[in-house]
Amino acid sequence: MSNLIARFVKDESGATAIEYGLIAALIALAIMVGAGQLGTALNTKFSGIATTLGGAGT
Repeated sequence: MSNLIARFVKDESGATAIEYGLIAALIALAIMVGAGQLGTALNTKFSGIATTLGGAGT
């Protein structure tokens, strides 16, 4: 029984999986924030273009 407990204490595979999960979550968060900022910048740019083109016909 003590051998089983000793193996359980030494087993670090669960900790490694949690670390990889945290890294993946941080990468996903960075992608979401970056995509949001890119979308906002593109929306601003295209709104400016639309305003410029809308005034060109008059």
